[in-house]
Amino acid sequence: MKHLAKISFNLLIVSLAICSCSKSPQNTNTSVTTNTGPTTSGNTPGTIQKGSDPQVDQAQGFFLNDSWQPKTFTAPSGTSSVSKPAASDITVSIDLSQIVTKVSPLIFGNNTNPFMGQMVDQPALMTNLATLSPNILRFPGGSLSDVYFWNAGDGQAPADAPAQLLDANGNASNAGYWYGNNTGEWTMTLDNYYKALQQVNAKGLITVNYGYARYGTSANPVQAAAHLAAQWVRYDKGRTKYWEIGNEVYGSWEAGYRISVPANQDGQPQIVTPAIYGTHFKVFADSMRAAATQVGATIEIGIVLTGANDASVSGQVNNWNAGVLAAAGNTPDFFVVHNYYTPYNQNSTPAVILGTPVSSTASMVSWVRSSAAGASVTQKPIAMDEYNIFATGSNQMVSQIAGVHGVMVLGESLKNKISMASRWDLANGWDNGDDMGLFNNSSQTSGSEPGAAAWNPRPAYYYMYYFQKYFGDRMVASTVTGSSDILSYASMFSSGQAADILVNTSSTDHTVTIGINNFLPGTNYYYYVLQGGSEATYSRKVYVNGSGPSGVSGGPSNFTGIAPISAAQKGGITVVVPAYGVVYLVADGNI
Repeated sequence: MKHLAKISFNLLIVSLAICSCSKSPQNTNTSVTTNTGPTTSGNTPGTIQKGSDPQVDQAQGFFLNDSWQPKTFTAPSGTSSVSKPAASDITVSIDLSQIVTKVSPLIFGNNTNPFMGQMVDQPALMTNLATLSPNILRFPGGSLSDVYFWNAGDGQAPADAPAQLLDANGNASNAGYWYGNNTGEWTMTLDNYYKALQQVNAKGLITVNYGYARYGTSANPVQAAAHLAAQWVRYDKGRTKYWEIGNEVYGSWEAGYRISVPANQDGQPQIVTPAIYGTHFKVFADSMRAAATQVGATIEIGIVLTGANDASVSGQVNNWNAGVLAAAGNTPDFFVVHNYYTPYNQNSTPAVILGTPVSSTASMVSWVRSSAAGASVTQKPIAMDEYNIFATGSNQMVSQIAGVHGVMVLGESLKNKISMASRWDLANGWDNGDDMGLFNNSSQTSGSEPGAAAWNPRPAYYYMYYFQKYFGDRMVASTVTGSSDILSYASMFSSGQAADILVNTSSTDHTVTIGINNFLPGTNYYYYVLQGGSEATYSRKVYVNGSGPSGVSGGPSNFTGIAPISAAQKGGITVVVPAYGVVYLVADGNI
């Protein structure tokens, strides 16, 4: 940012409000109050203090350094205005001199997968995805990565890949391999993944097949699998910088967790161990880095860790992180974790769902840091390249609550110095509403949402879109007093504006007052309010400043053209944040 001279000015109270609109559901009288002033503890009243960017944390590293860019906010040409509600005793205090972190664009990532079709032949999907601008897309997915052969045609698995694999209980079944050169309309070729990246201007994150190093039947399956991964790096030719070896390798659900000992030729144990994976990681990394050097590419390679205490976990290998890091040492470039936040397969309430991001994100990062320290290895950047909720039974995953949860995950990730996050995933199958997909899958598949158009965005899409649009390039400190229901994620733009995202985690509307310290205010404030419909607690609809979808689910089709609500800063800000609602706000500022 440009240097801010010390400037004296009178304390300015800025007000802003949301009124009830005819198109909106119930609870549309939304408002927030912002007290804008220069005084902070220890500062001379009437002066502005400029903050300093903190040192890049080891948990952020190259994810932040590679991607950060200053952001410029341009005031909208068209706005709507509303009357202002009275001030509130719920207050948010923002201090622009206290910079928490620079904001990495890589936190807005998502996951592709081979069962969502070829992607690039679906204009509606590609248009929506380009508008969302996720910035990073992982491939070929989660568990499918460990049965994926990137350079093979349909049904053309390597000769040393067995026709059947064992599950956690030792039962054999069809291996179900996936292939990078399968041109069927129901799957995705590797080349179309690369085309999709180009069309939406996103970076790639590729997960190579580690499972093959376990279930392969050659004399040296580890070398065979590492060679396959290295060949992919050569084929990639520098298009992809971020790679990881395997997916959730510690889990009993993963291919390679349990192998046939009689079929194995290099003495591997039946069940994967942390030491085996950590040792194999080094073989993969050596081969892949040598391949990168040959094609003149720079790559970073991630290792799979757990995101929570793994001393004794049902369905997972115990003491995973300690054993993996002891074997791999400092050879990984980054640490990979996943987090699905809510209790598995439970019909969780909104209170349970929205109660998870703050505590779970902090404990996850703490666990990874303590794992590295305990193994006496250097802390590496953290990639949370899968996250979502496990709540089922009431349309939780396809509801506005999932969108509010996603906002909180992004905010808490930034607070905890995570600079790469990818939501799971772009498209799955409807499954009676237990669908983590950000989009309704194509209407030509059995996994389509009844009554919804092909590739119709789910509510979470809109919450993610406005987060990126109305969040600056630096997160700054903010505190809330008067209610534990309200969360604040504050930021500023390099072009001089202050911003705040306000989340209401309760079923009651709240009026909030905001005070901004060390800020030279401009003329107006602009904001959007997102909330669900009134038809259900878990609404499949989202309303943006009162405008909603024409169909059974999703949001307004004209969301990119909806004008923000605007109010003059003179007179103060007061906004009612609706029940389970989110307010995205930017205030004009002068550098």
